[in-house]
Amino acid sequence: MNAIIRNPFDAGGYSLAEMTQAINFLPILWTRLGEMGLFAFEGVTQRTVIIEQGDGALNVLPSVPLGAPATVASRQGRSMRSFVLPWIPHDDKILAADIQGVPAFGASGADQLAALMLRKLTLIRRKHAQTREYMEMNALRGIAKDGAGTTLFNYFTEFGLAQIATDFVFGTTTTNIQGKVREVMRAVEDNLLGESMTSIHALVSPLFFDRLISHAVTQEAYKFYSATGAQPLRQDVRRSFPFAGILFEEYRGTVTLSTGAAELLIPAGEGIAFPIGTIDTFTTYGGPANLISLANTIGLPLYARQLMDEKDRWIDIMSEASILPVNKRPRAAIRLFSSN
Repeated sequence: MNAIIRNPFDAGGYSLAEMTQAINFLPILWTRLGEMGLFAFEGVTQRTVIIEQGDGALNVLPSVPLGAPATVASRQGRSMRSFVLPWIPHDDKILAADIQGVPAFGASGADQLAALMLRKLTLIRRKHAQTREYMEMNALRGIAKDGAGTTLFNYFTEFGLAQIATDFVFGTTTTNIQGKVREVMRAVEDNLLGESMTSIHALVSPLFFDRLISHAVTQEAYKFYSATGAQPLRQDVRRSFPFAGILFEEYRGTVTLSTGAAELLIPAGEGIAFPIGTIDTFTTYGGPANLISLANTIGLPLYARQLMDEKDRWIDIMSEASILPVNKRPRAAIRLFSSN
């Protein structure tokens, strides 16, 4: 009697819809911004978005097919730009050699293939998560970059806005750090432009964090916090420090670009402060996959599909995302630095 080999794709994954659903349901690699849920995802039906600037706030308008009625905007103090959503494809392959050998006890070759497919999809999901973190962190700072580290456009330059920065002057022992923090808080509040928030968070480089907690003005406050807020001999208390109304968090995010070069997501000695709990300030727009069957459909965060080689030699695994993170109130994200 011949053994019946189960098709490893019967349980889901062979079609574009099933594979896309499977990769989006896989456990997320929780990058810091993803964990915070700062950027909400919103699917759009086109591969471009139109951003309108008015009174310092950026509004994303729907792009429409050629010939459709256009959106109308006021001419007063406004400007518009159209931005193409970056296309981010990433492929992998399963060869016969990858599953060649004796199966594990009680497992068939089909089971091995399904397990390998899951591992491949999980790795692909992680790579896309890291890419999204990289793009969202740069968008928070007002810049759109691709995976090679190339600046696609600068929101401040495109719309004639000036980034707000606060110099903490850590090198001067008499600097009023509390006053600097209040300056940052007021700048965030002034540039919410009708938006709401619940708190202010700051992601800072290790150097900035070390200089903050070791400054003459903040040393005692940090010692008190580390002694009462945690058990310093058992817990890592260096990661965050609430001070004067802002939660400062050490952020060491680094990515390896497609060029092979490593890039810090926050430049050494700097930080970025931004509002938490906003309704419509931070959004990542996602367009449909670059496939005829999905044209004009609402975009998803990530797409995946697989194709069997017609001669049964390999399986191609293809994934793609078309995302563009936007900080609609770029002046509400304050650059932190120290000039000495």
